[in-house]
Amino acid sequence: MNTRERIVDEALTLFSIRGFKGTSVKNIADAVGIKDSSIYKHYKSKQEIFDAIVEQMRKRMAEMSVALGIPQDVDESSVASVYGSLSLPELQEMSRKVFLFYLKDEFVSRFWRLAQIEQYQNTEIYEIYRSVFFEQSIQYQTELFAEMIRQGSFKKADPEVVAVNFYAPIYFLLCKYQGQGEEEKALDMLDKQVAEFYRIYGSR
Repeated sequence: MNTRERIVDEALTLFSIRGFKGTSVKNIADAVGIKDSSIYKHYKSKQEIFDAIVEQMRKRMAEMSVALGIPQDVDESSVASVYGSLSLPELQEMSRKVFLFYLKDEFVSRFWRLAQIEQYQNTEIYEIYRSVFFEQSIQYQTELFAEMIRQGSFKKADPEVVAVNFYAPIYFLLCKYQGQGEEEKALDMLDKQVAEFYRIYGSR
């Protein structure tokens, strides 16, 4: 890990504990083990460090999708076809992999804590939090489910409602079990939720 990466990593740890406002550039420099002035050789401000954290978060999410074999075809019809061909156990397994990434990835967990701390104090951080964890997910799933409904993989329904009904319980489980060390219990509940979703909307 080079110095720029260490600055981002240590800053995220401090932000997730003290909050953005409660962390100074000096705090970050001390955590990295460099002088305050050395920070500015890599980042112009604390805000720029935070922006780098957000960029790294988005990058990790994209890499996760590739690593877990989540369909990435630019053709939405092809992606929907792949999802539509999944059996319930296959859908549960894919859901488990994504869920565990968000539950156990240390970078994501710290970003999650930071967002939880700052969402009522910092409008900019809240908007990023809402974009990453809500709007982008719901928009993607709405478009995906709309195509799956069109292809006949799902029963006819409002695709946005379908997206919310899929995502909301999973988000709730992430909130409930984040940092609690009850992985198997969380996965059991996740399997049941996916099975119920499949029962309600699946056309097979």
